[in-house]
Amino acid sequence: MCLLLTEPLSFWFYALFLLGGVSDILDGYIARKTKSSSPFGAAFDSVADVVFIGVLLILFIPVFPWPFWLLCWIGIITVLRLLSLAAGFVKYRALAFLHTRLNKLTGLLLFVFPFLHSLWGLNITALVLCTAATVSALEELAINITSEELRRDRKSIFQK
Repeated sequence: MCLLLTEPLSFWFYALFLLGGVSDILDGYIARKTKSSSPFGAAFDSVADVVFIGVLLILFIPVFPWPFWLLCWIGIITVLRLLSLAAGFVKYRALAFLHTRLNKLTGLLLFVFPFLHSLWGLNITALVLCTAATVSALEELAINITSEELRRDRKSIFQK
């Protein structure tokens, strides 16, 4: 949330952004290594990720010249994610955020977005990120629709 108080892509933005990303990676790693992970912690981590993405959108939408096709694609990804959450909630009575490999890849790409943007520009970076996000959202939706039970740490649709 402190990111909202910084100028996008400034020194303080990058400092807080990196701190938030490193702490997100470390908390999951430490929880698994100390065997202190819990369903609540996994769900809380996923909610924190959604808030983080929301904050980035709030900061980045006014800064970048977003083409209409890209805004539509982001909207489609959002709808897919909401459908997946709704399907999971109806089926499991819980927030069904999954920690699949594709979701982790998408999270990593989101994390490096500000850096890749400076190398590749908005269109190429967004194309790579939105492709990964679309595939991971479709996979999560398919898992939530077809699975018998909620397993947040399921690695992929190909794993039972």
